[in-house]
Amino acid sequence: MKLNRRDLLRAAATAGALGVAWPLAGGLSPAQAVEAAEELGASYDPAPFTLGVASGDPTPTGVVLWTRLAPEPLAAEQQLPEVVEVRWVVAEDRDLRRVVARGTAPASATLGHSVHVSVDGLQAGQRYWYAFSALGRRSRLGRTRTAPVGPVSKVRFASANCQAFHGGYYAAHRGIAREDLDFVVHLGDYIYEGGPVTGPRGNGTAEDFSLGDYRRRHALYKGDPSLREAHAAHPWFLTWDDHEVVNDYSSAGGGAPFLQRRAAAYQAWYENMPHRDGSDATLPDPQIHRVRRWGDLLELTVLDLRSYRSAQNLPDGTILGARQKEWLKQGIDRAPDAWHCWVNSIMLSQLRGRPGGGFMFTDQWDGFLSERKDVLTHAHRSGLEDLVVITGDWHSAFIDDIRPDFDDTSSPVIGTEFTSHSISSNAYSPAWNAANGPRMGAANPHLQYFEGNRYGYDLYEVTPERWSTHLRVIGDLRDPVSPVSTLTTFHVDRGTVGAYEDRATKNSPAQYRRD
Repeated sequence: MKLNRRDLLRAAATAGALGVAWPLAGGLSPAQAVEAAEELGASYDPAPFTLGVASGDPTPTGVVLWTRLAPEPLAAEQQLPEVVEVRWVVAEDRDLRRVVARGTAPASATLGHSVHVSVDGLQAGQRYWYAFSALGRRSRLGRTRTAPVGPVSKVRFASANCQAFHGGYYAAHRGIAREDLDFVVHLGDYIYEGGPVTGPRGNGTAEDFSLGDYRRRHALYKGDPSLREAHAAHPWFLTWDDHEVVNDYSSAGGGAPFLQRRAAAYQAWYENMPHRDGSDATLPDPQIHRVRRWGDLLELTVLDLRSYRSAQNLPDGTILGARQKEWLKQGIDRAPDAWHCWVNSIMLSQLRGRPGGGFMFTDQWDGFLSERKDVLTHAHRSGLEDLVVITGDWHSAFIDDIRPDFDDTSSPVIGTEFTSHSISSNAYSPAWNAANGPRMGAANPHLQYFEGNRYGYDLYEVTPERWSTHLRVIGDLRDPVSPVSTLTTFHVDRGTVGAYEDRATKNSPAQYRRD
C-alpha cells in the first residue's frame, strides 16, 4: 500500500520519529531540509536551476520566461553574487538551433535571483522552445507558445488549483504536463501558508511571515517534479487566492504586521511565477487582473479577488474593489463576439447549505451579495453571451447555472460556472459528500452537478460551436504516477445558456446531479 505525504507525516508524528520531518520545520539546515523534502517525494533539477523553468501570460507577439537561481533551494538566502547574469534563448526547435531571440538578464538578490524575461517580436500562434544558462550550467528545456490572432478553430487548455504539498502527490500535474494544451490557468492556492511540523517540536502548524519563509515554501512546492514538468510543458496564466498569504485574508484590515506579511508573500509569489508584472517598480506589487484573447475564439478575463476586497457581509462590501469592478464592467460593455471566460478563484454561484438557510462560506462571492448582483445584472443587461466562469478553491467539482439573482428562479440563466477538483488539497469526506450533495442540490436550484470524492483538474476544449469541460481525475492521491481518466464531460452550446452532461459519461459517480 502506498503512503502519501500526509500519511508519512502523521505516522512520524504518532511514532515520535525524527526521520520524516516537515522540511520547513525550524532548526533544519538547508541540506537537512532538502533531505526531509526528498523523504516526502521531492526532487530538484541540477543547480543552479533547481526550481526549473516556466513561461506565462502569452500574447500574439510574446511571452514571459521565468527561472530562479537557487543552488540551495530550501535556503532563505542563496550564497550567490548580488547579481548574476543569466543567458536565455528562444528557438523554433527543441534542439535550439533555429534561434529567434536571445539575450541576457540580471538575476538579483533583491528579487531572490529570479529572472523574468519579457520576450517580444515572436510570431502569433507558434510553438517555441527555450532555455537559460548561468554559472556554467544550462537549465532544462522549456516549451511555450504564443497566442493566435484572427480565426481560431479550437483552443484546448486546463485549469489547476489548491495543491497543498502535504496533501499528496501531484499526479494531476503530471497529467497536465502530458496533455496537448495551448495553455494552463492556475486558479489559486498555489501554496499553503501553514503545514505540519513533526520531530522534536511535536505536531503543530508552521506559519510563514518573512520573505525568506515564503521563498522556502515556494521552493518546497517546486520540489514536486510533476509541478516543474507542467510548468516546462505549457505557458500559464495565473491568479491567486488566500493561502498564498494567509487563510481567508482581506486587505481591508490587519494593520502593519499583516501588510508587511502580505508584501513578503506577494514578492515571493512574483519571484517564483512566470508572471508579467507590468510595473517599473524595483519591488513588485503584482497586478493580476487582465484580459487576454485567443484569436477570435476566446476572451480570457483574469480576476483578482483578494487584493482589493473589503470585509465580507457588509451592505456595500466589495470583492473586486472599485477600480477593478469598473474595469470589469467596461470589459463587459466592449466584449467581442467570442466565448467569454472569467478566471475566478472562489465560487461565484450562490451556495446555501439547506433550503432557505444561510450561506455556507461567505469568504466567497456569497459574502458580497450586492456587488455580485450588480455585476451579473450588468452582464445580462449589456447582452453578454457565451459566458463561462472557471473556479477553484472548493476542493470539489460543482457545475452551476449563473443567474443575476440566485434567489429568484425566474431570473434568467446567463452563463455556466465550472468549479474544479483540487490537485491535492483535502476534500470533504465521502460520508459528508454523500449526505450534503442532495442537500445542496435541494437548496440551490441552479446547482446542476456535485462530485467531491476525487482529485484532479479540468480540461477545456472550445470550438466556435461548443465548449466542453472534461473532469480529469487521478486514481490515487498516494501515487505520484497515478493514471488520469475522465470522470465526466459537460458541454455548453454556443448561443445557448446552460450546461448539459455528455451521454457517454452520464452514469459516472457523483453525489448530486440534477435530473
